[in-house]
Amino acid sequence: MKTIKTDFNSKGVRCDGDLFLPEGVKQPPVVIMAHGLAAQKNFGLMPYVERFVKKNIAVLLFDYRTFGKSDGTPRQVVDPSCHIEDLKAAIAHVRTMNELDSSRIALWGTSLGGGHVIATAADDKDISAVIAQVPYISGISSMKLKSLSDILKSTVYGCYDTFRSALGLSPHYSPVIAHPGTFASMNSAESYDGYMSLVGDDSIWENKLASRSFMKMAFYNPAGKAKKVKAPVLIFAAKNDSLIPVDDTIKLAGKIRKSELVVMDSSHFGTYSGDNFIKYIDSHIDFLARHLLRLML
Repeated sequence: MKTIKTDFNSKGVRCDGDLFLPEGVKQPPVVIMAHGLAAQKNFGLMPYVERFVKKNIAVLLFDYRTFGKSDGTPRQVVDPSCHIEDLKAAIAHVRTMNELDSSRIALWGTSLGGGHVIATAADDKDISAVIAQVPYISGISSMKLKSLSDILKSTVYGCYDTFRSALGLSPHYSPVIAHPGTFASMNSAESYDGYMSLVGDDSIWENKLASRSFMKMAFYNPAGKAKKVKAPVLIFAAKNDSLIPVDDTIKLAGKIRKSELVVMDSSHFGTYSGDNFIKYIDSHIDFLARHLLRLML
């Protein structure tokens, strides 16, 4: 495949992007991939990219503002509203690229990004297809799997950092991941090892997010926009998900008029590699082929 460096601006801030093109294919359809909480564009997504490109589908990966190689300060702020602005800017960007067929755009999101692609598709009726893998449902849904202690700490730290932000002060940071018993945004039994398996060795990533992020995520409710999505949506739920209640994911699928649901025998982080990746990747590819490649058949 051919890789093109292709940055774009979101609200005047540069987002770092990479476009992967299938060789010898004129104006292929494209999948724009949106990653999860505090993640960088390269975390565990290349196996998906390689399989999609082999099926003659282009892929755009990008870093949200304040993360990875993208610009923006203060760093490491998880703000769903800003993330969705970045995703919409990525869509607008690919629609200007002569290398692509802008009439065939799919959105693929995982975890927090899974919520973003649903919320974005609700606003953009020209999206051809959506895949949401273990998607973020709402702040209330995520709290169901949190301890009372963690909820209280995230509220205190979140309010404190929001106050600091209002005064123009530097952020108060909290860990993204930790082992059980240690406070972090994600500290379930699978969280630390699962997340770090995606980070890998060659990374500029730091295990921190601005604590104001807790307040922004608490009021984020992509499921509330599900009924407005017109595009076909493939949703992956995980039976053993320790971060997203599987029953809530199943309910989300029921709100979308053109939804397909796959309930995986997996944990939240268990689908990016190994046997589970092999087991479920064909479902991704079949769905994209039906909705992106139908005009080429």
